Amino acid sequence: MPNERVTEGIVRDHLRSSGVPGQVLAEQASDDPRIRKLLAHASKRGDGRGLPEFILTLPGDPDLVIIVECKQDRKHHASATLDHPVDYAVDGVLWYARHLARDFDVVAIAASGTDANDLKISTYRQLRGSLSYDELQDQRGRVRDLRPVGEYRRLLKFDPAVRRREHNDLMAFSRDLHNFMRDYAKLSENEKPLAVSGILLALRDDAFSDTWRKYKVGDLAGELGAAIRRQIKAAIPEESKQLIILQPYGFIETHPELNKQAPGRSDWPLRTLVSLIDKHVRPFLDDYQDVDVIGQFYGEFLRYTGGDRQGLGIVLTPRHLTELFARMADVSCSDTVVDTCCGSGGFLIAALGVMDEKALDDATRMEVRQHHLVGVEQQPQMFALAVSNMILRGDGKANLYRGDCFDEATKAELKSPNPAKHARPNIGLINPPFAQKGEGMQELDFVETLLDILQPGGTAIVVLPMSCAIERNPARERILKRHTLSASVSLPNDLFHPVGVITLALVFRAHQPHAHAKVKTWFGLWKDDGFVKRKARGRVDDDGTWPGIRDQWLDMFHNRTVIPGQSVLRYVTAEDEWTAEAYLEADYTSLGPDDFEKRLREYLIFDAVYQPGE
Repeated sequence: MPNERVTEGIVRDHLRSSGVPGQVLAEQASDDPRIRKLLAHASKRGDGRGLPEFILTLPGDPDLVIIVECKQDRKHHASATLDHPVDYAVDGVLWYARHLARDFDVVAIAASGTDANDLKISTYRQLRGSLSYDELQDQRGRVRDLRPVGEYRRLLKFDPAVRRREHNDLMAFSRDLHNFMRDYAKLSENEKPLAVSGILLALRDDAFSDTWRKYKVGDLAGELGAAIRRQIKAAIPEESKQLIILQPYGFIETHPELNKQAPGRSDWPLRTLVSLIDKHVRPFLDDYQDVDVIGQFYGEFLRYTGGDRQGLGIVLTPRHLTELFARMADVSCSDTVVDTCCGSGGFLIAALGVMDEKALDDATRMEVRQHHLVGVEQQPQMFALAVSNMILRGDGKANLYRGDCFDEATKAELKSPNPAKHARPNIGLINPPFAQKGEGMQELDFVETLLDILQPGGTAIVVLPMSCAIERNPARERILKRHTLSASVSLPNDLFHPVGVITLALVFRAHQPHAHAKVKTWFGLWKDDGFVKRKARGRVDDDGTWPGIRDQWLDMFHNRTVIPGQSVLRYVTAEDEWTAEAYLEADYTSLGPDDFEKRLREYLIFDAVYQPGE
């Protein structure tokens, strides 16, 4: 007669055969003291220790536990009320998850039946510190079959709530890291992001990663520098480019404070830095390759400094905006994406994330990394950061050009298809430097150059100060003589907080004259992205509303939807304003007496407090 041991045998064989190296699979027990403590009073009968059928822990992820409860009879899979843990698989596994979630993220699997081809499976996740659970899902819906062990971890990591929590934790850690680098390592603003990227590169090197803990104070810096050189040389074939990239990292081996050991201390600043980045940053980067971690740290370091907020001279584009633009451009694995002023590579990394979502196999993902992401950066330190960012994501070619995007030789190389490197780009995503000095260095000059580089029919999405869309400028007429302005979206006013510039995004179709297109330009007013300003944290999506807002904006944009007060279609010329605000009619249908009274009170308070000349 079939019994529960059969079900357990099926599950056991699956967890072993589809497991990950180093996993620990325990049955009705655990050697982990945290797990033992949490299950000490978790008996389903209320009389002692709880004993799930299987408890699985994974190497490198100490805060995740996978548990399984089995029943031989599919009829005993789940009760109607989910509160009979003794008799039903789902009820039981959720009972244990409730106890373990005090300290762990829990993947809870219920399995019923004795036929390996006809098991009934339900999979849940309960996050650390949460009192509630949800069914685990992938892009197709609920997970209702047994999956490879590594996939449970991947699905949990890409859960929006987990992703948001881990990103917030990383940014909170960046403050501690900044303070340590300032107070103990004595690094300059330029050196801090380079130290992070250099150490991450070195930790990719197996020889260094396996042995760095053994090096003494006189040896660690040299071994770290050697590991960086090995990684750069392995990824970048051109010797001249290797030298350019390696030069900014030279301080790591020579900085006096990094390699100074205080009396009575076993550690020194460089060793502590490597330890902190290995523990807190490398795992995040391994899980979330679509996040510009180096750029995020750079932005956070600027937030905490008391200097002039210039750092390496770049104002980085917020990550949620780079991802939005990549989705607006509908980036696919066959596209070639270029950023002609790429900074740390945020737009390229966002495009890579969208491409990875659409890739059907690892060969396609590698093809994307080697041939479909192109960048240009003039500033030496930022160029080094961009190259390291791409190497950290497995880029075998690093199609990044060191220099000026206005340089004729660079433009010619970008426009000439080269099978060994990349095709002529057909998608451009840029946030050019604002208010640059010099002839031919204004924001619209960067737009002209980008559009000239793109294939005919290519798409360019650019972030610009609002003034570029309002003020008269000969460049506007030149652009529309050769290219089509297909859309304009006004962005949140405080998007680049604490920098006070008001911005918009313009979308162009390359090498299709605007007058010949004979289509209306779509204007959108995208002012509320759900982000709020928080002290010491900047703009954050605390309530998790951004994904919904993003999807709504993308639907409006791709369908050119007209919504009163939010979007409009208009024929425009170079003489007209290219902003939604110029053409939208105010929508008063949602206003009521309370709105009128609120504004009136605000005005009376302002009038009473404000006096001219004060």
